[in-house]
Amino acid sequence: MRHRSATRPRHLGTAVAAFGLLASLFAASPAAATPDPGATPKSERVTKDQADDVKAAIKDGEIPGVDEIVHSDNVSHLTNIPKQALKGTNSDLAFQGKYAFAGNYDGFVIYDISNPKAPRTVSQVLCPGSQNDVSVSGNLLFLSTDSSRSDNSCNSTTQPATEKSSWEGMKVFDITDKTAPKYVAAVETSCGSHTHTLVPERDNVYIYVSSYSPDAGFPDCQPPHDGISVIKVPRSAPERSAVIDFPVLFPDGGNPGAPTNPGVSKTTGCHDITTFPELKLAAGACMGDGILLDIADPAKPRVIDRVEDNVNFAFWHSATFNERGDKVVFTDELGGGGAATCNAEVGPDHGADGIYDIVGKGDRRKLVFRSYYKIPRYQADTENCVAHNGSLIPVKGRDIMVQAWYQGGVSIWEFTDSEHPKEIGYFERGPLSADTLVGGGAWSAYYYNGYIYSNDIAKGFDVLKIDDRRTDSARSVRLRELNVQTQPDYR
Repeated sequence: MRHRSATRPRHLGTAVAAFGLLASLFAASPAAATPDPGATPKSERVTKDQADDVKAAIKDGEIPGVDEIVHSDNVSHLTNIPKQALKGTNSDLAFQGKYAFAGNYDGFVIYDISNPKAPRTVSQVLCPGSQNDVSVSGNLLFLSTDSSRSDNSCNSTTQPATEKSSWEGMKVFDITDKTAPKYVAAVETSCGSHTHTLVPERDNVYIYVSSYSPDAGFPDCQPPHDGISVIKVPRSAPERSAVIDFPVLFPDGGNPGAPTNPGVSKTTGCHDITTFPELKLAAGACMGDGILLDIADPAKPRVIDRVEDNVNFAFWHSATFNERGDKVVFTDELGGGGAATCNAEVGPDHGADGIYDIVGKGDRRKLVFRSYYKIPRYQADTENCVAHNGSLIPVKGRDIMVQAWYQGGVSIWEFTDSEHPKEIGYFERGPLSADTLVGGGAWSAYYYNGYIYSNDIAKGFDVLKIDDRRTDSARSVRLRELNVQTQPDYR
C-alpha cells in the first residue's frame, strides 16, 4: 500500500468520449438490472488515446496502478474477504449485533464481525434477484427483487416482464438461526423493488418500496407509477405481509425529464428513501426530484417539500440526514454507475452530492440548497465512478459521513459547514483495467460500531478503520442494529 496526494491534476480522457458514454448509459436506463447468477457489469473498451493516458498517469504516479490499494494516512485497511459461492455483483449492507449482512445479485452473505480484523463467513444464501437490497429488523431479513423472475422462489429464472406470470417484489427471511436463514414470505409489488426502507415498530415493520420505469407493455408495472408501495409486515406472522397502500407522491407526475430538462431523468417513482423515525421524517431520492416527507403515520407518508436540480443533477439516487435532522445530503447517480464521471471533463458539480439545509418548522419546512461535494481525486476513464451509498459517522458536534464512490473508492468527508464540505480521508484501489472500462468498486461504505465496512462490487467485503481526532468520539456510539436507510437517533 502507498499514500498519495489528495488531488489529481491530470486531465484524464476527453470530454467527447466521456459524455458520449454518458448519453448511451442514460438511454439504457440508469439502474438496469443484472439478474442472472454470476452476472457482472459489462466491460467496454476505451479509445487507444484514453488507454494511453491511463497508463501514463499510472506510470507518473498520478493514479494508483491496476488493483493497487492507496489510502490517506488516517485510514487503515484491515482486511478483505473475496467473493466465495456468490459470484454476482455485491450490493448493500445491513448490521445487527456481531453480524453484517451483505447483499449480492445472487443472494446474500452473513458475516460474523465480532473480530473486525478477521470476519468469518457464517452462511451464504443463493436467491437470485437483483439488486437484493438488504435490511434486517429483529429476527427478520428483507430482500428486494427488481428483476423479472419466473416465480417468487429462490430457484426462479429470468422471465420477460411482458409476461403476467412474472414476479418482482420483496422477500422475507427468518434469521433466528444465522447459519440457516429460512425463506418465510414474499410480496409482489408494482414494478418490483429496486430498494426498500424500513420503519420498524414494536409489532409491525412498515416497508417503503422504491421502484420505477413503468411500461405499458408490463402487466405488473403500468404507468403512471408516481408513488411507492407500502408493505405491512406483522412480526409475529410475517407470512401475512401485504401491500397496504400506494401513496402518490407526485400528483403532477414529477420532473418531466428530457426534452424539457435535458440530461435529467424523468420521475416515474423513487430510487431510494431514508427514514428518520425519531423525527418522523423521511427524505426521498426520486429520479428527477428530491423530496422531504412527514411519516408521523408510517402507513401514509406525505410530501412536505420537493426540489429539483435541472442543471447538475441527472438521477437523484439516495439521501442521508445529518445527526440533528436539519440537513440532507442527496446523491446524484450520473451515468447510472457505469461511466467514468469523476474526471476533470465532467467537473466537480456534475455527479456530485447536493447538500441541503432543512429550514422552517412543521409543514413549512423547506429544503434549501447550500453546496456540492465530489471526491477531489480524479479517476481514470477506465474507472466507473459515481456518488453512491454512505452513512453518517456519529461524531459529536460535527457532520461527517463515509461514502462509497464505486471505483472512486471510499471517501470520508465533513459537511459541518454546509457551504464548504471537505474530504478528510479516503481509501481506494487503482483501476481494474488500464484499457477497458470494467464495472467495480465500492457499492456501499458504512460506519458501524467503530469500523467502516464496504461491499466492493468485484473485490468483496472490506473492513477499514479511521483514526482521526475529528471522528474518534464516534467510537463510543454502539448500536444493536443498523439499516442505514432507517437512520438511528445517535443522540
